[in-house]
Amino acid sequence: MDISQALFKTFTDMNIISSITSTLFIILLGFFLRKKNIFSDQFGKMMTKIVLSVSLPALAFNSFMAPIDDQTLKHGLAVLIFGILIYIILIFVSKLFYLGYDHDRQTVLSVLTTFGSTTFFGMPIVAAIYGPKGTMYASIFNIGYRIFLYSYAYIVMSGLKMTKKNIRQMFLNPVVLATFLGLILWIIQPYMPTLTGLNPETHKAVTVAFYRIDVTAPWLFKPLTYLASLSSPLAWLAIGSTLGEISFKSAAKNKTSWYYTAIKTIVVPAINLALLFVLTVTKILPVSQVAMATILIMMATPTAAVAASYAIGFDREAVLTSNASFISTIGAVIMVPIWIVIISLIGSAGIF
Repeated sequence: MDISQALFKTFTDMNIISSITSTLFIILLGFFLRKKNIFSDQFGKMMTKIVLSVSLPALAFNSFMAPIDDQTLKHGLAVLIFGILIYIILIFVSKLFYLGYDHDRQTVLSVLTTFGSTTFFGMPIVAAIYGPKGTMYASIFNIGYRIFLYSYAYIVMSGLKMTKKNIRQMFLNPVVLATFLGLILWIIQPYMPTLTGLNPETHKAVTVAFYRIDVTAPWLFKPLTYLASLSSPLAWLAIGSTLGEISFKSAAKNKTSWYYTAIKTIVVPAINLALLFVLTVTKILPVSQVAMATILIMMATPTAAVAASYAIGFDREAVLTSNASFISTIGAVIMVPIWIVIISLIGSAGIF
């Protein structure tokens, strides 16, 4: 398939186009409603809490209510391993982009570059485009992210040792609990007692593990599905509302924020793409196209809220962090759709 055919296929794929326009339009709607004061200054924070404590845990758990096969398990394990390795790599490599800055600013920018808003910004987009399988890979990928965000990032930004409170945050976070529970249930299902139920997609009888509630207890699975479906629109409205609170003119004056945004939304995903390509071609750690796409979208996200809160809370370049968070969010809104198109073109070329 030549480049023109790949482009045509990409730009006539209504699933991709609709997902991109949905993201942009709902973020813009949130921005407009905040500017008009229809949304209060607390709206973004309130929606963020709902998404992180209810919708995303439901989304993560539901994604594992699926059949297990050797190929999906293989790619899931590859995503888990890569998700741990890439953060180790970025912890060291990200510092190279900021060698011209003083030590404190270099440290802060390095942490902000390494950790993006994969959960709040990335997962809803992945779910909208790649469905349950993409969400599953995103949840698995986030295991490594959570480990280093609540350990390395906290220690570096605070200058303190790891605390019990932070360890508790790491493991008792609703999204983390839902991910680990779903992952364990997904892996052990071949060894569990089974029940026969009606497949909701094919409407044919199927035998599954007794806890596969998508088949055995649709009355329980359906409410979780409704909650999960809220994650994307609520997250996008919250992002737009948050953008509506900050002065673009003030943030845009900071050249470092623009440089950081380019590294975060262009260079970091490109590094991931190059590594994934090499690992897949050499068959050292091959991943599927959906897994690759999930990882790239997750890594093109703006500053992680937790990383930003570390910087602000410990008074480590608080103003720069606020400006960088704002500019990188705008950058991600622009670049994520571009990365989605690039991913589609790569898929059309049959590279992954």
